[in-house]
Amino acid sequence: MTLSSSPSISEKGDVVHVEDGKAATEGGVYNPHVDISGIDERALMRKVDMRTIPWLSFLYLLCFLDRTSIGNAKLYNMEAELGITDNQYLVCLTIFFISYALFEVPSNIVLKRLRPSVWLSVLMVLWGIMMTVQGLVHNYSGLLVMRWMLGAFEAGLFPGVTYYLSCWYKRSEFGIRAAIFFSAATISGAFGGLLAVGIAKMNGIGGKPAWAWIFIIEGLITIAAGAVSYWIIVDFPDNATFLTEAERTVVIRRLQGDAQFSAAGEKMQWRHIRKALTEWKTYLAMIVYAGVDMPLYAFALFLPSIINQLGYSATKANLLTVPVYALACISTCLVGFLADRYGNRGMYNFVLLSIAAVGYIILIASRNAALSYFAVFLAACGIYPCIPNTVAWMSNNSEGTYKRSVALAMVISWGNLQGAVSSNVYRANQKPWYPLGHGLVLMYIGTGLIATATFRFLLKRENARRDRGERDEIIEGQEGGFEVNGRFASVEDAQREKGDQWSGYRYTL
Repeated sequence: MTLSSSPSISEKGDVVHVEDGKAATEGGVYNPHVDISGIDERALMRKVDMRTIPWLSFLYLLCFLDRTSIGNAKLYNMEAELGITDNQYLVCLTIFFISYALFEVPSNIVLKRLRPSVWLSVLMVLWGIMMTVQGLVHNYSGLLVMRWMLGAFEAGLFPGVTYYLSCWYKRSEFGIRAAIFFSAATISGAFGGLLAVGIAKMNGIGGKPAWAWIFIIEGLITIAAGAVSYWIIVDFPDNATFLTEAERTVVIRRLQGDAQFSAAGEKMQWRHIRKALTEWKTYLAMIVYAGVDMPLYAFALFLPSIINQLGYSATKANLLTVPVYALACISTCLVGFLADRYGNRGMYNFVLLSIAAVGYIILIASRNAALSYFAVFLAACGIYPCIPNTVAWMSNNSEGTYKRSVALAMVISWGNLQGAVSSNVYRANQKPWYPLGHGLVLMYIGTGLIATATFRFLLKRENARRDRGERDEIIEGQEGGFEVNGRFASVEDAQREKGDQWSGYRYTL
């Protein structure tokens, strides 16, 4: 087979028609008997947006709020009242990320086997219970157990939703949706500070201190949200009941035309999982993601303490985090939009990480509170947009529903495991300037920069090889191709069997 006689998929995910003008999915079109002539595609996708993005973003806001609120609670004498040391507090932060990372890959496999409306709702109710009980503990061991359980049940939401959204949207549409979804983390940072200030006024009610009420109130909100999520979360496109058959057909055909050949359905086979486990892209993306995720958690967990140590009270420190997160939210959504429209996700990552590096260099060198506060704005604007951009970059370059599910979970779980590192880098004996913590975060950012440049270079080199025809398969009835790349009865068979390794697939740079 030569690329001149078959369609290819551009790096932005568009079907490129050549010679015979046939779309990549012709011959394997989903629901060929269904008439879709009366469907307005834009109106349909707005309908999908309204049923998926707002509620899922709200759930992630609660998720991120619940995991990071311990940083706000710490400012209200939690350590002293539980009788825990600074090292024990850091262990409580660390153990969350260990269970979180361990359960992400299994959770994504279960999500694919079950319905999202069931699995995600169950997880939310369970972690809401753990969050509530966290406010009832009386000692170090109780807090430690609750943090482990909270991590185990929260593990499924972020990798699950990112995979779930990739099953609804084209590659050139996914980034902005992932950015809006993830921007809930920045909103939770701002909202968490305000909420903590408000809840802290309940200090003493029911004999409970302010820090306990922060956990209890936020946990009860999560339980309620999880309970109603069963009726709000919609399932995968092929069985989404809020769409008509014609609308479901349009959604799936759009994905098939975007090189998501498995969009119409794929049986669970271990070879799909094995592909994710053995591909170089998965492991290099894990390094890229670790380079942005460790700084993210270090920033989110310790920002209130960093500002507090610059000379501000607990309440004012929490309030001063709000504008930082507001700007991070704006930059996250802006980068998601621009990367979808113009491609070059790797270049955006490189620029953003460079901005974050400047912020942390200032934090290391500065001994001025105002200058340090300015630097956290730079750090937030550089770090936060990189998370959804990196997830979208990996998702764009992985075809096959089970393969993408496992690959995304592996990337995200490895990144989240770095949270165990970030939990231990800001030591009490380093305050108020925390040179060790800022230095280690800067090291991770540097690793992310190197891995990003390497990943983009290798993807570009592979695209060039495919352009030259070096990856062409042998297709029956067509000239050209190489035996080493496989022999197939049709282009459609090659697409389904090889996924993103098909010679017509172009990786997103």
